[in-house]
Amino acid sequence: MEFTPIAPIRPLFDAAETQSTQSARNAGGTLFATVFQSAIDNVRETDAQRVELEYKLATGQLDNPAELTLAASKASNSALLLMELRNKALDVYNELMRISL
Repeated sequence: MEFTPIAPIRPLFDAAETQSTQSARNAGGTLFATVFQSAIDNVRETDAQRVELEYKLATGQLDNPAELTLAASKASNSALLLMELRNKALDVYNELMRISL
């Protein structure tokens, strides 16, 4: 299962922003991007480990089949965590869009 990274949201008015506002936004965006990127990397790593253990089991190289079960659970949980992060981010975005100024 391959996940493609989400494209970042670009600001509408680059010229109107001041330097301090832009640097504060970049710091927050970097933290958000770092959290999302680490979740995506975790999904990729756990899925690759699961696939490797499945191959070893199929070829008879795996001594303990419980390792495959644990790797499959880790891969499933990391994918569920990534989906929940995405869902929560979308919920927050929708809430912010409903705020009237």
